[in-house]
Amino acid sequence: MNRPTGARARASADGLRRTFPAQPAGDGAATTWWGRAWVTALTEQSRDPGRLARGSDYAARGSVDAVTVTPGLVLAYVHGSRPRPYRARLRVRPLTDEQWEHLLDHIADHPAHLAALLDREIPPALAEGPVPLLPGAGDLIPDCTCPDPVRPCKHAAALCHRTARLLDHDPFVLLLLRGRGEDDLVDTLTRLSVTRAAPDPTGTGDFDDAQTEDPYRPPALPGVRARDVLAAGPRPPLPPPPRVLDGPLPPPPYPGGHGGPDPLALDQLATQAAARAHALLATGRDPLAGLGHWADAVRIAAARPGSGLTSAARDLYARLARAAGRDVTALHRAVAAWQLGGEAGLVALEEPWDPPAGPFDRARPALLAAGHPRPRPERNRLTHPAGDRQLRLGRDGLWYGYVSDPGRDDWWPTGCPGVDPVAVFAALPGGGA
Repeated sequence: MNRPTGARARASADGLRRTFPAQPAGDGAATTWWGRAWVTALTEQSRDPGRLARGSDYAARGSVDAVTVTPGLVLAYVHGSRPRPYRARLRVRPLTDEQWEHLLDHIADHPAHLAALLDREIPPALAEGPVPLLPGAGDLIPDCTCPDPVRPCKHAAALCHRTARLLDHDPFVLLLLRGRGEDDLVDTLTRLSVTRAAPDPTGTGDFDDAQTEDPYRPPALPGVRARDVLAAGPRPPLPPPPRVLDGPLPPPPYPGGHGGPDPLALDQLATQAAARAHALLATGRDPLAGLGHWADAVRIAAARPGSGLTSAARDLYARLARAAGRDVTALHRAVAAWQLGGEAGLVALEEPWDPPAGPFDRARPALLAAGHPRPRPERNRLTHPAGDRQLRLGRDGLWYGYVSDPGRDDWWPTGCPGVDPVAVFAALPGGGA
């Protein structure tokens, strides 16, 4: 089970405090067995099922504000019938150091438990193991600032249901309530797993005193120091590098969600990163090295199928243009140039320059000899007298064709670039005239 994309928590530096933002209306009841067990721990001590039902409705309506979780405590403000919200709390006893030691040993002895936790699941064998994780009847202590004398009140019940949904998405919230943060837990369990998986260099099962002082420190593995190998004499040749794949593999599909990252953007970033990595492995060169911010935005937009015609592509174009400080029309024009000539085509669109004597000077008599009117030269550009067609000599030595409405300086790249200006000009709309 993945983390919720629409309810990402802010965590403290030590990982012992997490704050989850309020959820909009529509969040349903707990869906996992451990989320439902959390709610059951509160309902079994209630004397009024009606209050619990109203608490469930409050949670579904989005009446619970941001939820803060620390060891032993869940806290949130819950909106009720009065303008001012009430502060509701749920307390649960953290595990003792001895209980944590037994629990960590149990998880380290069962790697599948750790794998399940990392996959955001709680196996029943773990929750009901030597150290019970889920609270039982009477283990949850509700509290609220509302005037209702009955506990749990509907506000505490609403907080209970909201917490159950957090547990659905992230079981590490339960472990935090029991006293340990996720990063600390994963680090400790990783070291424990390495220690137990490592071979015993003595073959006796005993390690030296320095290693037994820290039960989480992995033992020294048998081997030879690298410096001793290097000092021994000629080194053996390196093994041949692995074969480079014919092309980068496609990334996995990314799930979407309200308020989360755009799966299309993630897919594009992953695809582009894979392509760059493959080019580095195959050629030793990064094809995008030195690409500026605007050119990179144009490249990303040009790689999107549909050229901005779909709603998703239009949204992508709008965000790219805004991020680059340009308008969408400029981005469309630049994309057309990129699709014809890549970065060199974009340079031909946006950077006039003064070419040296040679191809540019030979282009005008060649056009005249082919029966075309004498073009107007301006830097690297040759414009038809009607003002509707234009050739531009790129820095890559290719000629690029452009068209515009007569009398308007609104040039759009079109056609295929080439080394022959006459052929490129003849391929433009109306280029035969």
